[in-house]
Amino acid sequence: MIDHILSLLIAIPLFGAVAVSFWPSQRAGDFRLIALSVLLLELLTGLSLFLFFDNQNTGFQLSETADWITLPIGSLGTVSIDYALAVDGISFPLVLLAVVVLFVGMISSWSINQKTRAYFALYLVLSASIIGCFLAQDFFLFYLFFEFMLLPMYFLIGLWGGPRREYAALKFFVYTFFGSLLILIVMIGLYLSVIDPIETARAVGILGPEDLVQTDVILQIQQWLADGRIGTDQLVHTFRFSYLSDAGNYIPGSILSPETEFILFGIPVRLLAFWFLFIGFAVKLPVVPVHTWLPDAHVEAPTPISVVLAGILLKIGGYGFIRIVDGFFPVEAQYSMVPLAVLGMISIVYGGFNALGQSDLKKMIAYSSVSHMGFVLLGIAAFTAEGINGAIYQMVSHGVLSSMLFLLAGVIYDRTHDRKIDNYRGLIGPMPRYTVLTGIAFFASLGLPGFSGFVGELFTLMGAFQAAALPVWVPALSTLGIVLAAAYFLWTYQRMFFGSFWYKNDSSIRLTDLTIRETALLVPLAILSVLLGILPGLLFDMTGPTVQAWLERLQ
Repeated sequence: MIDHILSLLIAIPLFGAVAVSFWPSQRAGDFRLIALSVLLLELLTGLSLFLFFDNQNTGFQLSETADWITLPIGSLGTVSIDYALAVDGISFPLVLLAVVVLFVGMISSWSINQKTRAYFALYLVLSASIIGCFLAQDFFLFYLFFEFMLLPMYFLIGLWGGPRREYAALKFFVYTFFGSLLILIVMIGLYLSVIDPIETARAVGILGPEDLVQTDVILQIQQWLADGRIGTDQLVHTFRFSYLSDAGNYIPGSILSPETEFILFGIPVRLLAFWFLFIGFAVKLPVVPVHTWLPDAHVEAPTPISVVLAGILLKIGGYGFIRIVDGFFPVEAQYSMVPLAVLGMISIVYGGFNALGQSDLKKMIAYSSVSHMGFVLLGIAAFTAEGINGAIYQMVSHGVLSSMLFLLAGVIYDRTHDRKIDNYRGLIGPMPRYTVLTGIAFFASLGLPGFSGFVGELFTLMGAFQAAALPVWVPALSTLGIVLAAAYFLWTYQRMFFGSFWYKNDSSIRLTDLTIRETALLVPLAILSVLLGILPGLLFDMTGPTVQAWLERLQ
């Protein structure tokens, strides 16, 4: 079981989706219990990875590899696609975040009472796709999971969302699908340019089917490839991440080889491919100006889907920047540091100003996500250990806090069906527990020391200030995002919770405080934010060694 624990993380929700789909009963409670049991098992399986993960091992761990598709294509060589899974210090924290957020979203789905069979089946399929993205070590496999997320998310917003759910779902689908097409174009170009040195060694006869792989064999194949001593019909092309990130595996003269001289529209093809990948993942993060789908999706999505969307789905964009964009195109990434950092700065400031101007609580939180994820891009663009570690930390912190924020927005909406900030006053009276937990979420999100939000923003800014290639004004202006966050969170808190109780639409309405289920959802997230804030080593011990080794390899 340990040998296939990563496959189990993908299989558990998939089998759960099948069970929900074919369960003979029509009772909504049965579907809820199945889905809850499945994601509880998923959470326990994910947390059990702590028992096997070595923080000091900078390579991939718990690897699972199997031949999936092998297709000879004549003079063009052989297509080789592997079922390859693994975790390292970059992906492991995000896998842990995913299982926690998906479980929280499942509990908050308890109030879903329409089309429950379809809802919980789609939710479980979405869960498997998200986990698969963080585990996949083959670009083709990653792309399948990445694309497959579109369908369940489209239906979850379009069928269970608010009044403008069809518009929001379509906008989400179109934006993300456009980004996926750009990623697909580059994926094909990389496949045509890269070989699997081990399988190619077997194809040319210097390595037997059962022989152990030695480093000198790989180096020999790479040298033969550079010398043009291997026929094109003997080349075994691959999508494996580890081979795509090694310049020695690129075919000389291929379209995306590091030495390529191909020019398209006056731009080097590798630089163009870098920006295609960047835009594809920028839509998911999202980065200004390809962010406009996010506020609509958040406002119209049901609360559990907003939790999943902000808590973990956006993080696939940041993970893609680190693992794929920078991993496959490190020279182009360092060449483009300034425009990338500027885009991060714009996202931080633009998202902050927009959040400040919102009257809808959910929309304010959505724009705050745009601002906070801008820090992730800034840290990645810095290309320093502090910046990358800070970006990963910020993703985990934002995943916890944004889940908490959308749950809190859902609490008040469930009671009044009203999200207008100006329609509430003095909530501290009838809802004291809600007031305390909202205060914790707001203060943590604005970057108060002692909470996780402070650590993530601090390290991304430190990394940006230490990057010699970045003008100092870029991180300096980015600090404005912290000021804006304090403004929109504190102003919202003051308007909604202080003074005598008053509700605009009905001054006589009686609001109840948090239920046991709502408290059980929110308190662990608040505790987790505090733990990460006062013990940042819990996360940095996982990411630090891997990030340092990753930077040394790329530079």
